[in-house]
Amino acid sequence: MELIFLGTGAGVPSKERNVSAIALTMLQEQNSIWLFDCGESTQHQILNTSIRPRKINKIFITHMHGDHIFGLPGLLSSRSFQGGDDLLTVYGPHGIKQYIETSLQVSGTHLTYPLKIIEITEGQIIDDDKFTVICKKLDHGIPCYGYRIVEKDKPGELLVEKLKEAGIHPGTVYQKIKDNATVTVNEKTIYRKHYIGPNKPGRIISILGDTRLTEQNKLFVENSDVLVHEATFDDSKEKLAKDYFHSTTTQAASLAKESNTQKLVLTHISSRYQREDCKQLLIEAQGVFPNTVLAYDFYRMTIHPKK
Repeated sequence: MELIFLGTGAGVPSKERNVSAIALTMLQEQNSIWLFDCGESTQHQILNTSIRPRKINKIFITHMHGDHIFGLPGLLSSRSFQGGDDLLTVYGPHGIKQYIETSLQVSGTHLTYPLKIIEITEGQIIDDDKFTVICKKLDHGIPCYGYRIVEKDKPGELLVEKLKEAGIHPGTVYQKIKDNATVTVNEKTIYRKHYIGPNKPGRIISILGDTRLTEQNKLFVENSDVLVHEATFDDSKEKLAKDYFHSTTTQAASLAKESNTQKLVLTHISSRYQREDCKQLLIEAQGVFPNTVLAYDFYRMTIHPKK
């Protein structure tokens, strides 16, 4: 799994940062890419990466502010010309369905693939054999959601030495034991649970949309391997952040510290901060939560499986 930050700015694009879009690539896990928000020019940003739009089969919109959705109609349209013919599902707040359908209708756009639009409320929105996705309403000026992506635990490794001691030697039977609760070998019933190690815990990624700091977010992001959080303002502008329903660097870091998060990635940086300011923003956050990075456009981060 890998996070690719396609846009890390807040409000309006700048020379250094495009507006919000994050790709979560899961090509090894399920041969797909999930996109979180789709600000203006997201498809242009994708051209600078190895991402193939036809691999994007889920898009999660946090809220309906323009810097998070203005790139969506263009990306949906272009996907028709880039080999995309599989189902694409868009999840988002109330209004996302009207926005997409109106944009496509008035522009005369006809998609070559099936499109499903799901308007979300708080709770579980995906539960398949590999992942669960839960969304939660945040504290912003309009309805805005965060997404918690939980990878399901994977079966442990076969205890090969224990199998050998039981007289079961390597071969196709090992795979049968791993795939089935019980297997008959030499007229003896073998129970998988006796010959397999503990489950490998899945990874947890929490990606929040725009939000004020709130105690309610703590439980939602708890035990995340990676927390992606907005840091629109520096530590000195706490009142401004509250007035505009955003967070500061240290507020995001405090949430990470108090929620047992393993790594914090800051994004959604105001255009008032130029390249020379970024070091100070990072220092502020790391003073509270050392394992913090400040994302920039095209920043990539691999999320390794847990041992």
